[in-house]
Amino acid sequence: MTNKIKTDIPLIPHKSGVYQMFDSDNKIIYIGKAKDLYKRVSQYFLRPQSGKVAAMVMHVDHFNYIITANEKEALILEMNLIHEHMPRYNILLKDDSHYPYIALAKSSNPILKIARNNNDKKYYYFGPYPNSGAAYQIIDLLNKLFPLRKCKNLPKVPCLYKDLGQCLAPCINKIDEDVYLNMVNKIRAFLDGNDLEIKNEIKNKMLAASEKQQYEQANEFKKLLDAISSVHQKQVVEQPTFKSLDVFAYSYRDSYLSLTVLTYRNGMLLGKNNYVVSSLFNDEEEIIHLIEQYYNKREVPKMIAVNLENTDELSELLSTKVVSTKRGVIYEAILVAEDNSKDSLDKHFLTARLTDNNLTLLKQLGKLLKIKTPYHIELLDNSHLQGSDPVSALVVYVNGEPNKKLYRKYHIEGQGNDDFASMREVIERRYKRLVEEKSEMPDLLLLDGGLPQLKAIKNKYPFPIFGLYKDDKHQTKGIIDSKGKIYPLDNKSPLFFLLMRMQDEVHRFAISFHQQERNKHMFKSIFDDIKGLGKKRLEVLMKQYQTIDDLKKASVEELRQILSKEVAEELYKRLHK
Repeated sequence: MTNKIKTDIPLIPHKSGVYQMFDSDNKIIYIGKAKDLYKRVSQYFLRPQSGKVAAMVMHVDHFNYIITANEKEALILEMNLIHEHMPRYNILLKDDSHYPYIALAKSSNPILKIARNNNDKKYYYFGPYPNSGAAYQIIDLLNKLFPLRKCKNLPKVPCLYKDLGQCLAPCINKIDEDVYLNMVNKIRAFLDGNDLEIKNEIKNKMLAASEKQQYEQANEFKKLLDAISSVHQKQVVEQPTFKSLDVFAYSYRDSYLSLTVLTYRNGMLLGKNNYVVSSLFNDEEEIIHLIEQYYNKREVPKMIAVNLENTDELSELLSTKVVSTKRGVIYEAILVAEDNSKDSLDKHFLTARLTDNNLTLLKQLGKLLKIKTPYHIELLDNSHLQGSDPVSALVVYVNGEPNKKLYRKYHIEGQGNDDFASMREVIERRYKRLVEEKSEMPDLLLLDGGLPQLKAIKNKYPFPIFGLYKDDKHQTKGIIDSKGKIYPLDNKSPLFFLLMRMQDEVHRFAISFHQQERNKHMFKSIFDDIKGLGKKRLEVLMKQYQTIDDLKKASVEELRQILSKEVAEELYKRLHK
């Protein structure tokens, strides 16, 4: 314990707030919240600690705190600060907060879509679905079952969906409101789990087609029945009382924590999410904190069930009913969650090798290169095709994990076929600004290249810069510094694989950015003088068809779903010259 910590501990107030732990480089290494700042912060230093907590406390040089009006405010502030500073000792669930809803318009001309929130009163909402793939699968099925309108903006001519029998073509037909109302009611019933009526309807059509020896059509109806069964099979464990319920369960092993959440809506299990994270405290307070974090950007259900003893704090902070029980159907759901939690932990130990403990690997990297531990690593890579559309991409790893919010893309302004000049240009553009603004610098910059790239850098920067050294077969063998010293890596070591994951990621990011730019230019050159093809329609085309090859595969009928008849035909001719 430093002298500054000894002096500051008695001055901490008995109030709610957020505390920040700093290392000797004045970097935030841990952020936490507390009902009572004094009790929470002082226990780190005045009680004996073990494991990861002891390791964290050893690195604390001083601390700071911010007083809040209540614990709810502390929770919000804590999460904002964690996402801003990404402290290496904080446990974060992977950010998959954008759970999709299936939205059904309430209008007289309804349409189905995927929505990322449920605050527009013009729609009925179903979900949220923990798995976006499941939501899209259901949308596809509903579009086959019910001939609702598909186009966001009605075209002047019917599209392919009319020929497929999947749209009533309101673009050319006047549809009775009662027809749509009947479909809307059936869709709502289906999404609420009542599929018996629609299944009987399709079954009768299948039998009728079979009796008429229309076997191909009968087979299509059978496929629909199978699809319905498949969708609702994944939503088994029906419990009519579980109208809006999330069930949490956790398990521990060797300083790792597995947390499972089962999502029930309208009596059906919509799906599950499993998280395995490195555990700092191994106590119920840590579980409570992770559950609070889970709802940082998510809808809180009317009830939460947990395998915890104390539920009062969660109930108060989330403003909902939180229960823990040892009997009944809710207890059975908790047991299911516990089984999933243990299974997830088993799989993680068997397959992931605990991600080889990234913080330990970063310490190894720092010792190898004789620099301070690089918790913040940035990687740069260039991409071009014979000098055309030159771009550069930067990826950022914090605590050994990619932080995609900090990724950056750069258009090269100089000669694209000069890789060295391009690298120098991007480095100067990025870090000159950071130096001027006194912003946080990386602990390490890695270039996807060897000594020539390093020598191309003329200016001095306040952080170490190394290159990823490759052999004559273009296989990465180690790391190289600007003096030509090589730091070899064992290609079977966990550190090597961590660096390869980083290298693959920056290469992927650069290539995808370059392909986007090439596609833009190719699209522009082909479509520039097609009359009636404006900027908005071109954007829709590029979103629907990622490459020229994809677009060439489209028929005129498919193109007419986006374009007018004349423009679609002209585009088709142009593509197939």
